[in-house]
Amino acid sequence: MKTKTLSIWTRILMAVCGLSLVAVLFTPIWRIDLDAPQYPEGLRMKIHANDIRGNVDIINGLNHYIGMKTLHKDDFPEFTILPYCIVFFVIAFILVATLNRKKWFYTVFFLFVGFGILAMVDFWKWEYNYGHNLDPHAAIVVPGMAYQPPLIGFKQLLNFGAYSIPDIGGWIFIGCGALALLGVLIEWRRAVSSKKMAMFIVFLSLTTGFSSCTVAPEPILLGKDNCTFCKMTIADPRFGSEIVTNTGKVFKFDDINCMRQFMKATQIDWAKNKGIYLADYCGNHSLIPALQSHILKSVDLKSPMNGGLAASSNFDSISVLKETYHGILTKWEEMQ
Repeated sequence: MKTKTLSIWTRILMAVCGLSLVAVLFTPIWRIDLDAPQYPEGLRMKIHANDIRGNVDIINGLNHYIGMKTLHKDDFPEFTILPYCIVFFVIAFILVATLNRKKWFYTVFFLFVGFGILAMVDFWKWEYNYGHNLDPHAAIVVPGMAYQPPLIGFKQLLNFGAYSIPDIGGWIFIGCGALALLGVLIEWRRAVSSKKMAMFIVFLSLTTGFSSCTVAPEPILLGKDNCTFCKMTIADPRFGSEIVTNTGKVFKFDDINCMRQFMKATQIDWAKNKGIYLADYCGNHSLIPALQSHILKSVDLKSPMNGGLAASSNFDSISVLKETYHGILTKWEEMQ
């Protein structure tokens, strides 16, 4: 006789889904990043359950020139409906975990999947309308040009690169869908799977999810990557450097001095960004955090743009280098 109740692991997963969705009410669900030369840090629009935030005023100003409608919270009925939908699924997942009935579990699962599909279709329609319904009397009119952002991923729009990806709330939604699907698999395989197997699947899913969030500098490709500041091809691995911003954008340089000049020119508080990295001159030339490096400054160091700066994570190694090039040792924070 088939059981009508759920396994303990499925009930735990449903409870986790219900509690996790509460955070979606307070975090951005989706974001659209715009990248252009005149905005080195980029522009960002964050879509919450009940609001649009970020650089909305600047984006509206740009949209006005190309004939796109300006974005206003009151124009979207979804911002009134969406919070109630989220609360509904919070309650539904917790009730499934409490009532312990398979039929309710499968009902909520298919409702949740259907809601996700419907939300993405609605988002695509919104992007389509804003990208295609243009003012013919706008200051800038490109015949046949549409400005619909990508549903997900990257798209080039004139001199702007548009990135459309989930934000914290969106990843929570996706995670809840994955956990709910995992619950379905557990129930389907319940007759042949042991509790240890279910635990292993949960552990593997969580481990994979956490590992995908790791942020690290990108390797500099010699002979292919160009310096963001001087535009020269990066050829010497000993003097390279890199900035990874909060938006995940990467800037690469062939000389530490080029990076410093770029930081001054953009006038951005780089201290708040995720990372500033310098090539390890004395090691294998891998990128090391600037705050953990020892820096030698010497006019005898022939770096690509005559910056005269070399970094190393090892104090003893950079001290030996100092005996050869007769410079001074300093730290990154002392140079700012």
